Amino acid sequence: MKIAVTGTQGQVALALIERARALPHVEVFALGRPEFDLARPETIWPAFSSLRPHLVVSAAAYTAVDRAEREPELAYRINATGAGAVAEAAARLGVPIIHLSTDYVFDGKKPSGYRETDAPAPLNVYGASKLAGEIAVAAANPRHLILRTSWVYSPFGTNFAKTMLRLASARKEIAVVADQRGNPSSALDIADAILSAAVAMGEGGACGTYHLAGSGTTSWADFARHVFSSSRARGGPWAEVRDITAAEFAALAPRPLNTQLSTAKFASAFGWAMPRWPRSLDEVVGRIVQDAAG
Repeated sequence: MKIAVTGTQGQVALALIERARALPHVEVFALGRPEFDLARPETIWPAFSSLRPHLVVSAAAYTAVDRAEREPELAYRINATGAGAVAEAAARLGVPIIHLSTDYVFDGKKPSGYRETDAPAPLNVYGASKLAGEIAVAAANPRHLILRTSWVYSPFGTNFAKTMLRLASARKEIAVVADQRGNPSSALDIADAILSAAVAMGEGGACGTYHLAGSGTTSWADFARHVFSSSRARGGPWAEVRDITAAEFAALAPRPLNTQLSTAKFASAFGWAMPRWPRSLDEVVGRIVQDAAG
């Protein structure tokens, strides 16, 4: 199976490339700028038509949540128009698309975990642009799998776990928001789930919208504490965590306070349950610390 994934430096794209190496029947090809650019829809079809993949993973996105408040047009051009163009190109080739979305399509007011049947109500431009992307993808390609995930981290790129360890190299105490809850999700686990679902999609498996996130929930502050505990046990950097509220942090874009995602629907449809987030985080932190040590 030849899989095309959008974005050459994204966490999920890099995780897919790594995980696919263990699967002799799967090849993953990453498409990125300048030849492939979601902000320039005219580049999308030529890239796919020359590659002729059997399945497309739409992973690239505009993810600068705060900056999106100042650049709404660009956020929508990439996350909505661009995503729709990718889905249309996949449909033109007659192949399915797996599109990654976000927990930020919800307003965070529900006290329990969000299910796929809950009505989206994004609080910020980023979440609204991703919701528009979901709609565009579903309209352009009936063979779609939309996966909403959350709090993605990995050994690659820039993410919360890596940022915490970088800050801990210079600080003894770090203030972290304690009143927002969600599911930390390893990009490596997401990649494994996508590869499992890809087989089912290729065989005409279930389409629609699903939640795919790490098993178990926590706050950003406790997420950071686990990062530091795991790093310290491996001889890496660590710091004390000081709890603050989202209001004290005062980010430009409002964030939902609760984006816990129920993943039972995906597990039932594809026979894949995401691992508990602390176990996956230990694996990732171990790699980050090892890589930093050379």
